[in-house]
Amino acid sequence: MGNPLDQVYLFGLASRRAEWLSNRQVVVSENIANVNTPGFRAKDIEDFSEAMETTRLAMAGSSPLHLSDVSGRAVAVDEVDEGTWGTVHSGNSVSLEQEMLKAGEISRDFALDTSVVKAFHRFLLTATKG
Repeated sequence: MGNPLDQVYLFGLASRRAEWLSNRQVVVSENIANVNTPGFRAKDIEDFSEAMETTRLAMAGSSPLHLSDVSGRAVAVDEVDEGTWGTVHSGNSVSLEQEMLKAGEISRDFALDTSVVKAFHRFLLTATKG
């Protein structure tokens, strides 16, 4: 049997958000790495709220005879055309300034999520100890 803390919805949600933030950081890193690549188009992933709508929590069974949903989670990576700060003559649409702002946003979101989970964990420990 798995970790009992995985059954608490907040911990599962925080885990999925951390996974989403990790995927977004990978995409931002690729954009930064290709800032001088001719013809490279900046990419980003869909918002977390949209990702949660498309990957709702799946049913699980404790026996192979029980019903279960076997759909996997997919991350949609799209080219970013709107709101870019400019395209250079080489056709590259990556703006280093925008990518650094995204990286800062990702870092802040990780820190916020970690703070919320720590506070909830302390609350849960206090409630169970009495």
